[in-house]
Amino acid sequence: MTVDETVEPRERTAAPIFGSDVIAAALREQELPYICLNPGASYRGLHDSLVNYLGNERPKIVLCLHEEHAAAIAHGYAAATGRPLAVAVHSTVGLMHASMAIFNAWCARVPMLIIGATGPVDAAKRRPWIDWIHTAADQGALVRDYTKWDDQPASPTAAVESIRRGMMLSTTSPAAPVYINLDATIQEEELRQWPAQRDLSAYTRPADAEPGREELSVLATAIREARDIVILSGRMERSLSDWNERQEFAERIGARVLTDVKDPGSFSTSHPLHLGETTVRLKPEIARRLKSADLIIALDWIDLAGTLEQLYDPESPLPRIVTISNDFHLHRGWSADYQGLPPASQWIATTPAAATRALLRILPAGERRPLPPARPAEPDRQPANGLRPGGGMGIADLARAFRIASAGPLSIMSRPIGWPLDANPIEHPLDFLGRAAGGGIGAGPGMIVGAALALRDMGNERLPVAILGDGDYMMGLTALWTAAVERIPLLVIIANNRSYYNDEEHQKHVARHRGRPEENAPIGQRLEGAALDLAVLARGQGLDAAGPIEDPAELPEALRRAFAAVQAGGSYVLDVIVRPEYDNRSLAGRKSA
Repeated sequence: MTVDETVEPRERTAAPIFGSDVIAAALREQELPYICLNPGASYRGLHDSLVNYLGNERPKIVLCLHEEHAAAIAHGYAAATGRPLAVAVHSTVGLMHASMAIFNAWCARVPMLIIGATGPVDAAKRRPWIDWIHTAADQGALVRDYTKWDDQPASPTAAVESIRRGMMLSTTSPAAPVYINLDATIQEEELRQWPAQRDLSAYTRPADAEPGREELSVLATAIREARDIVILSGRMERSLSDWNERQEFAERIGARVLTDVKDPGSFSTSHPLHLGETTVRLKPEIARRLKSADLIIALDWIDLAGTLEQLYDPESPLPRIVTISNDFHLHRGWSADYQGLPPASQWIATTPAAATRALLRILPAGERRPLPPARPAEPDRQPANGLRPGGGMGIADLARAFRIASAGPLSIMSRPIGWPLDANPIEHPLDFLGRAAGGGIGAGPGMIVGAALALRDMGNERLPVAILGDGDYMMGLTALWTAAVERIPLLVIIANNRSYYNDEEHQKHVARHRGRPEENAPIGQRLEGAALDLAVLARGQGLDAAGPIEDPAELPEALRRAFAAVQAGGSYVLDVIVRPEYDNRSLAGRKSA
């Protein structure tokens, strides 16, 4: 949308009401603390109202350098708090920029209120060229298959209802982003009076469904009769009470618990009942343990069908499998993020929190099964960590040095592929906040900015940390500018293997299958030929930075300085060169060099 130079300036003493003022007030009544945006003319009316009608408070504008970062920051904030932020995206082009981050948030099942805008729907009101290319017949179609709901209200009054409905839908389990598209005309429309509206207090959000008495009774009987129970601990709220109730439930029924690195933390990894964390493939020792179970309880577990297929072929008898999830409400036709259809002896259609809370009321507290023996000692925190001067570093070496240097409680937003799963204990719902659930590379920097913003505002003492690959960092680099401007403490450690290494592994696989030379796998994958100075790029965004650290002897001191900088309130990037390899062995039991 170009500027219309024919508009006469209005006297500042006048106090008109515009459609965007009404829309901005609807955002304020939802108690949204921030609206993340990259400016765009299609919502210039709303932008003016946020600044000049609301005074840039509640919500406060968080300026971003890219719409994808705006949505990723809102994702990270919701991952830490369970609460949505507003995101504003400009017309068709801004929505297309933001779409990958929206898909990540959809797959993570986090709430988000996305405000879009379009050039005038009434073609007679469009300016030449720019309004035409920024107006679409059905803009919501761009993201409809990975948002929970979308709308394009035709008046300011209708926009208020859209925002109220959108917030209710986005935050009701299963949570997901919603999209509301605002016609530029209704934003800039001058109103004679404020529209009559019912107070927000008249509207309530639906509560999570309580499981039925009969289905609870059936599950309680199965628990009492089972000799060997395993809980697949999937999605949960970032609530300490939900965390404690899940742990209490496992202890009361004496169940072993498996967690998934694709999920934020949902069970203490240092608890005697914890079996381990899994990735895409089950480790042999975990698979053996699961196959011995006669009752598997899946608590909103991602890809239950894929997990079970690794244990049982179609002709094998199955143990009793109980699924507790209402995620099927979001299963759509466009994306197969819902995974395969799992077999289930019983399906309880509610949230795990509602079900475990109800089960704890009916399972006798005094009939606890004995806990298994204590887990092996955690990886050592001694300086003898396997780092040798001049010997180069593997990702496990970085993980061990990071663990030793870690000071105080952390909130880890991201861990790269190949990071040892036991490198950092997860003992609180904020210890590990997950990663880009849709597999969208470039989201990591924005997500940690959002999580760090949430932790700062909560007064939480956890240090926000992300360990990112160099590819993820480079694609999302400019999201870190927002952290510098907003003075958000955070630490980004780059596990820099100077390669798109996951694709090297794929090329090796193809070469082996076709009988072709594996040594050609790095071609078109390695970031070589012109050195990328990742620390300089961070300083260019206004952050402190160091690196590249290539000598293992320098790493402990570099990590110490990085942690000290963040504890002092700074934003810091540390570039560490690691070998291009994956090494998923646990740190426990590794021999120091």
